[in-house]
Amino acid sequence: MTRTFDVAVVGATGSVGEALLQLLEEREFPVATLHLLASGESAGTSLSFRGKSRRVGALESFDFASARLVFFAAAESVTRAHVGAARAAGCAVIDLTAALPSQQAPRLVADANPEQLSALSSPYCVTSPSAPSVAVATVLAVLRPYIEVQRATITACMAVSSRGRKGVTELARQTTELLNARALEPRLFDRQIAFNLLAQVDTPDASGHGVLEKRLAGELKEVLAAPQLRVSATCVQVPVFYGDSISLSLQCRDAVDLERVCAALRTASTLEYVEADDYPTVVGDAVGQDVPYVGRVRGGQDDLAELNLWIASDNVRKGAASNAVQLGELLIKHYL
Repeated sequence: MTRTFDVAVVGATGSVGEALLQLLEEREFPVATLHLLASGESAGTSLSFRGKSRRVGALESFDFASARLVFFAAAESVTRAHVGAARAAGCAVIDLTAALPSQQAPRLVADANPEQLSALSSPYCVTSPSAPSVAVATVLAVLRPYIEVQRATITACMAVSSRGRKGVTELARQTTELLNARALEPRLFDRQIAFNLLAQVDTPDASGHGVLEKRLAGELKEVLAAPQLRVSATCVQVPVFYGDSISLSLQCRDAVDLERVCAALRTASTLEYVEADDYPTVVGDAVGQDVPYVGRVRGGQDDLAELNLWIASDNVRKGAASNAVQLGELLIKHYL
């Protein structure tokens, strides 16, 4: 008889929380009792799971002893406020907010470094990294046997859904205002995002690097177990609702065997390779999918040790919910 587990989803009414519910149902996750949790006015609403309407409970009054596995998919502050109670109750924790230091909750990508789970002990506490990190790490894990990367230069064109439902609503509102020739007042973003590109997605530090850019570099080094890897990251906010588009340029130690690289990508089960006569986009390919799409694979124009790729990935589904559910599946299969 298949074992089942009591599961809690914190932030169930958010875009990532709802994607988690969808994947738990689609992948037939062995849920016994599902606890949907949220703060404030979101508590008391209802969501559908396995054909039934389920009421969202108040996080503040929840007894974590009622759950075995908890997904934290709300704000960082919410995770910090409640993760202690979850761990004290013996719950396994999968954090999607990056609220916890890596010493407490290592960064794991199911398709890149799942073996790191074996080094942890109960109660398990792990972090599902940022969406661009999940996409890039998934691709680099496939290429690891064939190239030795010394430097990775990443330009992540990030969808407004990286800011949650508020980001989607703001882009829709701005677009409507402009198309109706009405005056535009930016709210969530610091300036117009509709029909525009913003050169930063958060507040940079004194050296000019944003929080997510530094996070992306640190997460990749950790997930790939490559502390010596040099990473240059630029995050750009783009007027796209869902799906990140990533330009990845790799400086390798030796000349790249492009045919071998393409063959590895073509046969990989963890991504979708798009042949050279085409290229992937988030709207046409990646949105709604559980794998990143990779195309425009090419060498350098004047450097045989350079490799360039284009990645399209659903930031909410693949970059957040899918990786978290995969980690949950690994935990219940081998460790819980």
